[in-house]
Amino acid sequence: MSEHLGRRAQLTRSAAFASIGVAALLGGLKIWAVLQTNSTAMLGSLADTALDLVASLATLAGVWIAALPADEDHRFGHGKAEALAAMVQIVLIAISAFGIIVRAVQQWLSGARTDAAEEGIVVSLIAIAVTLGLLAWQRYVLRRTGSIAIATDNLHYKSDLLLNLAVIAALALDQFADLAGADQLFGVAIALWLGWGAWRASSDVIDQIMDREWPEERRQEFLAVLAGHPELRGVHDLRTRTSGDRDFVQFHAAVDPRMTVADAHRVMDEIEAKIEQEFPGVEVLIHPDPEGLIDEEGVAAEELLPDAAEGNQSPR
Repeated sequence: MSEHLGRRAQLTRSAAFASIGVAALLGGLKIWAVLQTNSTAMLGSLADTALDLVASLATLAGVWIAALPADEDHRFGHGKAEALAAMVQIVLIAISAFGIIVRAVQQWLSGARTDAAEEGIVVSLIAIAVTLGLLAWQRYVLRRTGSIAIATDNLHYKSDLLLNLAVIAALALDQFADLAGADQLFGVAIALWLGWGAWRASSDVIDQIMDREWPEERRQEFLAVLAGHPELRGVHDLRTRTSGDRDFVQFHAAVDPRMTVADAHRVMDEIEAKIEQEFPGVEVLIHPDPEGLIDEEGVAAEELLPDAAEGNQSPR
């Protein structure tokens, strides 16, 4: 388990460092491009890149802290640092979107036009190429870690692809097609896209902070693993949650009431070993119960293994 978490930490940190490097490089290029073009769309792209840099630094801090082992004050680990880092990114995206809209309106009212479209287009093309490379690495890391902080950072850079294409279109229409207001219109469109992305990303972050249960499909996969043990007579009060790089599960497991404590302990160890095999890194807490004893009420008392539920309904 420690090896799995250690590899995960290395991957998430590498993705965070990569995004910091990309944001710093593109930020420098876009500062020069803004000075050359006086474009609202390019300014919006620069603002987004600057916030990407801040957000990527927050991501690095989040994944670094999340990878720290549990200690006396944080017995469940530091996993929620990733969710907090992702929330910082979402707030920054929302602020960026609002600022771009304000700037676009001001530019439109003043009748401002862009300059030096060629330079701005070249910078945007470079940004697209570098961003594609970063996205490829982030996808690799996400497939192996599922990090919510990296996923939110990945959302930033996916939106950057459209953002840079929008900047190219805005500059081309304003300079080459002489279409007044195109730059400001694309600036507003970019801002709305960023705001929508922040709204969608906030759902996953809030779910993790609020300890939302695993998706039903994953819960059923977990129960299928439990059902494979021949000495397990039932399962109820299953509780699941995810905290950064760690998953937590607890449940009540019914066994033959005639079992000795040693035998019941053996069964729990076997179940935990099977869970670790199918769900690496999951931390499990099992409460063994004699079959037929359920002290809980409501949803927590529902039998979750179909065969066990049928057996409990049959006459004794």
